[in-house]
Amino acid sequence: MEQRVITLFHESIEATMQTGESLAPVIAQASEVIVEALLNGNKVLTCGNGVSAAQAQILTSCLLHRFEQDRPSLPALNLGSDMTTQTAIASDSGVNDIYGKQLRSLGHEGDVLVLITSTGNAGSLLQAISAAHDRDIRVIALTGGDGGDAAALLDHRDIELRAALPSAVRVHEVHLLTVFCLCDLIDQHLFGGFQ
Repeated sequence: MEQRVITLFHESIEATMQTGESLAPVIAQASEVIVEALLNGNKVLTCGNGVSAAQAQILTSCLLHRFEQDRPSLPALNLGSDMTTQTAIASDSGVNDIYGKQLRSLGHEGDVLVLITSTGNAGSLLQAISAAHDRDIRVIALTGGDGGDAAALLDHRDIELRAALPSAVRVHEVHLLTVFCLCDLIDQHLFGGFQ
């Protein structure tokens, strides 16, 4: 069993190293898009399903509260955190509209949607991309594998951070590290180096 744990750690490290160099410039670009939106008085909206929903909530929490150091709160909203609203929309309009309907109501031009998905094929996330485009909201999509249908919906203003890995678990690991990289770069840009 101990060897299995060591193997899992090695697989995680290899996946991170495999994607790190290719993602680094795109993560930096995505952080700049978020910083620009925040400096212009806009907000970050996040969403995802399953494990990706938890990662979207982590990003929101790190922006609203803090990442590594105390600093002013940044405006962020996780569209998956209000279960009452989600279930009401799903019951009346269908599960595919749980994020799109919220985006059309709460999103404004200049906001940024950070969407996290390991497959890129969930209808609710595809509708979120369409709704974001309807509201002139840029999309930063953390995707996995081949990017799925989400990759095809992104336009020239959007950014895809693709962990092109076959294992969903490895994709989630890279996505969490990507979230932490975004938080670090945002804090560095807005608040400078911390001691």
